[in-house]
Amino acid sequence: MAKVLIPTALRRFTGEQDSVEVTGGTVAEALGQLTTQFPNLKKNLYTDEGKLRSFVNVYVNDEDIRYLDKDQTELQGNETISIVPSIAGGAAGVAEPPAALSNEEIARYSRHLILPEVGMDGQLKLKQAKIILIGAGGLGAPLGLYLAAAGVGRVGIVDFDVVDASNLQRQVIHGTSDLGRKKIDSAADKMRDINPNIAIDKFETGLTSENALDILKDYDIVIDGTDNFPTRYLVNDACVLLKKPNVYGSIFRFEGQATVFAYEDGPCYRCLYPEPPPPGLVPSCAEGGVLGILPGIIGLIQATEAVKIILGVGETLKNRLLLYDALGMRFRELRLRRDPDCPVCGHHPSVTKLIDYQEFCGVKPMSETKPAGDAITAKELKEKIDRGDNFLLLDVREPHEYQIARIPGSKLIPLGELPKHLNELDKDADIVAQCKSGGRSQRAVDLLKANGFKHVRNMTGGITAWSNDVDPSVPKY
Repeated sequence: MAKVLIPTALRRFTGEQDSVEVTGGTVAEALGQLTTQFPNLKKNLYTDEGKLRSFVNVYVNDEDIRYLDKDQTELQGNETISIVPSIAGGAAGVAEPPAALSNEEIARYSRHLILPEVGMDGQLKLKQAKIILIGAGGLGAPLGLYLAAAGVGRVGIVDFDVVDASNLQRQVIHGTSDLGRKKIDSAADKMRDINPNIAIDKFETGLTSENALDILKDYDIVIDGTDNFPTRYLVNDACVLLKKPNVYGSIFRFEGQATVFAYEDGPCYRCLYPEPPPPGLVPSCAEGGVLGILPGIIGLIQATEAVKIILGVGETLKNRLLLYDALGMRFRELRLRRDPDCPVCGHHPSVTKLIDYQEFCGVKPMSETKPAGDAITAKELKEKIDRGDNFLLLDVREPHEYQIARIPGSKLIPLGELPKHLNELDKDADIVAQCKSGGRSQRAVDLLKANGFKHVRNMTGGITAWSNDVDPSVPKY
């Protein structure tokens, strides 16, 4: 028997099992038995031609077997097979710091200075270093705090969001008094309070194909604290083109990943995940949730890697993907290899300039995601209820979300369970699908229409819009 470890993002297809025992003489046979046992998993792991999808990696006993023949990779019967999908934070600051430490700085960094691996020379390297953070959210919060404390001389921050109450559970650089403030302003204030000697560059904008190279070019290290696939691929490609190290981290529920991409001829993000997962397969933290402590752990790992790169000490995570499981309190390492055929960093790259990453990741423009006739607003839904219209309000969130907040009269069928309950619904009924913010309910609408349901609409903005526009007593989460 071999054990297949199921990642969190795919456990909804295995009845929430985190591991499955299978038999088979080869990896292909073992995965074949797995997908036979869980048919809904197959389409997410394999293409229609039967090939393993490029955003999914398979390891046997922590060994990357992508470059081996999976049909011929034999199993002895006690291996651990890991399925690892991709999982889905200005104005110039003060002048450059001088290449010397003041007496105040010597006192401040004394615990660094007595480390032989750092010393005066190392602390000066930190003071002269320039690091840019993409995002001032969950990962960017600990990164900003600890890079400032460590004495990194110049830190850039790219973010256009404002502080919301739901951020405070994990984004520790912001506080209750910062609600409604721009995150870059809140983060910069906290960082300067920790260390007034650092310079901070603020870029209040989203990173795009048009501005990325110009924003990132003057920094030594780029740290990816983003929460969406288009920006991850954009950051990766920009780092490869600019020859900048990309310190990567990602989080979801109780699991995290970290590594260093595009560093000293090491692999890039596309070597690990050549293509993104289909839209909707991997939920965002807003949909799937995240343990508030998790970004602290992963963010500190990213900060550690950045400092090691600056100092030139220790062994970085280049060529290694670090996996962290908070529930099991386990760290695991998987080996990474540079793909010689990678379209960005391979021997013959085909991507030589930044592209449309929304299109690459299959993210449709807003006008296409809400076609006429398929959408209904929260206010329109309230009018429909007040009129006494005969319709089904279908809530496709998870049961624990339904416990937090609900619209009276709604029927709960989680999106992952909906295919099994189609025969319980009237195909001629008037149905309004609803979730937290409108993404999952739109997928429910698409599913219902594909199965012959005639009168289905999506409630745009979900229960969040209901709370904002109709009933403020309904809690937001």
